[in-house]
Amino acid sequence: MEWNLVLRLFVAGMLGAIIGLDREYRAKEAGFRTHFLVSLGSALFMVISQYGFGAVLDAQGANYDGARVAAQIVSGIGFLGAGTIIFHKQFIRGLTTAAGMWATAGIGMAVGGGMYFIGVAATILVLIGLEVLTLAFGKVGLSSVAITFYTSDKSNLEKVVEEIHRKKYHLVQYSSAEEAMGGIVLYKAEIIMKIRGHREQNGLFVFIQQLDNISQLKVE
Repeated sequence: MEWNLVLRLFVAGMLGAIIGLDREYRAKEAGFRTHFLVSLGSALFMVISQYGFGAVLDAQGANYDGARVAAQIVSGIGFLGAGTIIFHKQFIRGLTTAAGMWATAGIGMAVGGGMYFIGVAATILVLIGLEVLTLAFGKVGLSSVAITFYTSDKSNLEKVVEEIHRKKYHLVQYSSAEEAMGGIVLYKAEIIMKIRGHREQNGLFVFIQQLDNISQLKVE
């Protein structure tokens, strides 16, 4: 019995790590170690909920609902997932990672409950959702991008804005400020826009890069 339970923990951890490797490849905050631990921990709690209280309950003749422990996994994983969601400069990052961790917890619970086939099938479906759907429909939706740069030539600010309107990019926010650095006046521009695919992002990036007197060009 003990080795069978250890096998459940091992399989759950490996399935979680497989999903985590995809996240690691995409340089997300929660990588294969986090997903490994989420899935392994969920399986461990499932095993405990099924077999951990048997001796006590037999001695006392009490009734026990193991589903209550499993329900707390679903609630508890929400706090961990919330820690991966970041809101910065009108960007919301980490929603997919948080959802992946939530699904990984479910995979761990399935394997911990002895449902190996369901756990493996769920892992395959999660990977399809993360990779195949991204490749198939990645260009359909819009994604946010932030571009920041400094210039000593104020006319460059107008040229960039004109290029955005000429290419009909979806401008969300634009701001500029004058800053003094080492006795030199520089103009800082921050642009947030919605793009469809990397081609639009690269197009504006190259345009700004080719302007004179541009420094500290950064894309997020």
